[in-house]
Amino acid sequence: VVDVEQESPQTREMYGLNDKLTVDFGRKCLITRRLLEQGVRFVQLYSGGGHIEDTWDGHTDCISNHKLHAGETDRPIAALITDLKRRGLLDDTLVIWGGEFGRTPTSEGVGKPGRDHNPFGFSMWLAGGGVKGGQTIGATDELGFNAVEDRAHISDFHATILHLMGLDHEMLTYFYQGLDQRLTGVRGELIEKVFAYPYG
Repeated sequence: VVDVEQESPQTREMYGLNDKLTVDFGRKCLITRRLLEQGVRFVQLYSGGGHIEDTWDGHTDCISNHKLHAGETDRPIAALITDLKRRGLLDDTLVIWGGEFGRTPTSEGVGKPGRDHNPFGFSMWLAGGGVKGGQTIGATDELGFNAVEDRAHISDFHATILHLMGLDHEMLTYFYQGLDQRLTGVRGELIEKVFAYPYG
């Protein structure tokens, strides 16, 4: 599965394996498609390395940081989605792209082009697996700081993902410290606008 040299030159080019900027993440995306073809049910990809300067954590310079990491990932992730669709795998594969927070709309101070963590307004995207594409759900205020329209808690997002996987988040529990716990805690509402099919 990890021998991507078995792929055609056109496929390796599509994933960016011939470009120094995209080769690392492109290889990960191509291996992901090959794993899915073999029936692997869950694949997690990481963008960024172990050092702070290798991650999306743009405290010191958000512009150059995000330009670099977007450049590393944009072409390969587009190739993965295109390839999954072309091979008939996208309908049964849920692709989730996101992190644990966004960035503040303001810099960290005078002469500091970096931006701090922002848990109050940020984006994630979904593709395939029963998702209605081509839409934006929600919006932030005019500064881009707080979510103000179609707000969703992370538990709502988790409930929606579980629903797309055919699992009822209210029924899925695990035993911990003497109690049955839910992955979504005591909350979690489905984000119905996400679904490509009628909810119910």
